[in-house]
Amino acid sequence: MNQAQTQPVKAAAADLSRTRETETLLALTLESLDDDQAQDVVSIPLEGKSSIADHMIVASGRSSRQVTAIAQKLAERIKHSGLAKPRIEGLPAADWVVVDAGDVVVHLFRPEVRGFYSLERMWGFGDAAIGTA
Repeated sequence: MNQAQTQPVKAAAADLSRTRETETLLALTLESLDDDQAQDVVSIPLEGKSSIADHMIVASGRSSRQVTAIAQKLAERIKHSGLAKPRIEGLPAADWVVVDAGDVVVHLFRPEVRGFYSLERMWGFGDAAIGTA
């Protein structure tokens, strides 16, 4: 094979590797949310729909304290996995906290705040999707 022929093969291998890392990150995230008893977890595939991430997860905590704990533990687990360098936004009030891990973005809400913003509906996931992962 010449250099022009190997370029598509290398690109395909890089895409496959990125896809595996993204799926591993998604699985780690969902497991962490489950371990920390997040409620009404909804995973929304965004690949091909948005450039912000490949997956968006929306979940609730029972209180601001639980939302904070879930977000901090999730960010720590992702960081220790080496899959991403997560950023957290919204911790001071903890009504709505975003954990941005690149290909996976997690929105954590207190239930009444989540109901007000209805992010699932914006992406075409209605009430029927709540409670699924």
